[in-house]
Amino acid sequence: MNEEKQKIGIEIRPENAGGTYSNLAIITHSQNEFILDFASMLPGLQKALLGSRVIMSPVNVKNLLNALRDNIEAYEKNFGPITPKIPGNGTFNMGGGFGNGTKS
Repeated sequence: MNEEKQKIGIEIRPENAGGTYSNLAIITHSQNEFILDFASMLPGLQKALLGSRVIMSPVNVKNLLNALRDNIEAYEKNFGPITPKIPGNGTFNMGGGFGNGTKS
């Protein structure tokens, strides 16, 4: 089977061009979707601030996982290995420590 990669043009609006900082990700799921909450936990604040929520189908989450794996391999080939500071469990605080995700 000969598969061609499709090129997709993406318009980036100025208000989105700067991106959203996140050092905390919470991942939950139901039978039909995965919910990825990206937040930031800043010093002096009692609660994390949600920056973005992404809701995806299980198939698209698996595609994302594979794309991330490919990109991490390419990154490490160019810049050396990435050494996680914490064990992964599906839900993590990217600034250190980690929490427990819940299934909904």
